[in-house]
Amino acid sequence: MTVVVAVDAPRGARLASELRGEGLTVVAVVESDAAARTPRDVLPDGADVVVAQSSPRGLSRTLVEECRRRGFAVVVLGDDPSAARDAELLGLARPLPLDVEGWVIADALAHAAATFAAAPTPPARGNGVIAVWGPHGSPGRSTLAVELAAELRRSAARVALVDADTHAPALAVMLGLADEGPGFAAACRQVDLAELDDDELRRISVPIGAGAGLIDVLTGINRPGRWPELTHGRVTGALRACRRWADHVVVDVAASLETDEEIVSDLDGPRRNAATLGALQEADTIVAVLSADPVGVSRFLRAHAELRAAVGATRVVVVANRMRPGTLGMDARGQVRRTLERFAGIEDVWFVPLDPRSVDAAVLAARPVAETSPRSPLSAAVRRVVGEAVAPGVAAPAAPRMRRGTVGRRVTRTA
Repeated sequence: MTVVVAVDAPRGARLASELRGEGLTVVAVVESDAAARTPRDVLPDGADVVVAQSSPRGLSRTLVEECRRRGFAVVVLGDDPSAARDAELLGLARPLPLDVEGWVIADALAHAAATFAAAPTPPARGNGVIAVWGPHGSPGRSTLAVELAAELRRSAARVALVDADTHAPALAVMLGLADEGPGFAAACRQVDLAELDDDELRRISVPIGAGAGLIDVLTGINRPGRWPELTHGRVTGALRACRRWADHVVVDVAASLETDEEIVSDLDGPRRNAATLGALQEADTIVAVLSADPVGVSRFLRAHAELRAAVGATRVVVVANRMRPGTLGMDARGQVRRTLERFAGIEDVWFVPLDPRSVDAAVLAARPVAETSPRSPLSAAVRRVVGEAVAPGVAAPAAPRMRRGTVGRRVTRTA
């Protein structure tokens, strides 16, 4: 049996020696962080088992999925409560202690190898985690996050709306909710205690709406200075718990994507943008919002490369928000489409029109536009975005008849 040891030195080298003494073939010893971040690059082909250390940030979903793709079994080592929780969520056996001796691993693999297999992850109840991101300049991230959640709930699914913005959280104010409640920060704290389950999420969330179409809102921090509470590990752990609890999880995140490791001396300290990066890396779909004007498009193009570097191959749905011809002249949609295709290689774009009357009415009522103005152009456009791009499998009522049939229509490259 061939083994890859993804455990930090010096423990990794010592464990590899112990496993060789038990008759196992160790083909590689790699750092746990490298295996968690880039498993495709560091894991050699032909291995049977990967012995992986759970990092303080949690067990890497990317690593487990890569092992599953290649047919490797996974043995998790970790003493942190989050390691057991992450292993359960990812369909793996309970972790062994980090200081376990090699003969224990060899004996477990010999007698119960199947229990360590990278079994399929329990399927998400819906479309999983949908992160709503956009560059600086208020392109309408929070408004679109609320409207996406409102449209997703039309299928009578349980929808969670999470405010993970550590720079300018806004969902509580937009929806008329108290920002002093527990919210998402409480969920993150419960992750450390291994006590975040469905009942706890139900207790700390605030439902809005009525009947079967409730949206369970986890409000954000009430002061930007509380950002250290939303660490990378806590955010990813909380979103994994939300994934089990709700059919769809819509997450509003901040614009900043830069990491600051090179400008601080404490490499293990908290990071201001860890919540955004953690949510984006945990997301199944990212809705990237840009403001459809020259400044907004320019900002989006500069930030899009950073987004792609941060999320890799995760599916990104691009939405041009506040679409209007006044700032772009004739064929405004065509100009946005051609610019995004030329400078970022983006071929598919969905458009949401500028609709100040409907948005103002929603803000005044502290409710989604889908409730206050269900026949508005904005609601129709968001409904089309959800039905065609974000969650195509979710049945939604047909869009009302529009005065102009192009509102919200997806534009693709033509030959």
